[in-house]
Amino acid sequence: MSHDTLTRSVVFAVTLAALFVGHSLGDHIAQTDHQAALKSGTGAAAWRALAGHLIGYHLTVTAVLLLTAAALRLPLSPLGVCAGLAFSAATHGLLDRRWPVRAVLRATRSPEFAETTSPISGMYAADQSLHHLALLGTALLIAAL
Repeated sequence: MSHDTLTRSVVFAVTLAALFVGHSLGDHIAQTDHQAALKSGTGAAAWRALAGHLIGYHLTVTAVLLLTAAALRLPLSPLGVCAGLAFSAATHGLLDRRWPVRAVLRATRSPEFAETTSPISGMYAADQSLHHLALLGTALLIAAL
């Protein structure tokens, strides 16, 4: 394995771990009740709530990523970080509109799971799974560019 491949692999693994922590904080701690309630609705208030959530979320994710990278002297490229965070903002904003999550569940023949609330919320579980998939893409972009 070349030094470059090893470096990219380490950057990917550390970045993915940092993104998961940042995601958890940004989606569950930094997001306000107001943002969570309105972000998938219609009208200007919904778009403001979504924008506020995306800003708070990505400030949190960026802080966790950059602090981790600084502590480990991880070689991140500005292009990779910008591309990864742009991808994250686009996918996170799309998924938080909720209709794409329902569409995925319909496409995978699990529309009833979207309506499940006990023992878990099907929409929440599917939403988080799709966010995790997007974080994988984000980490790949950051490591590859």
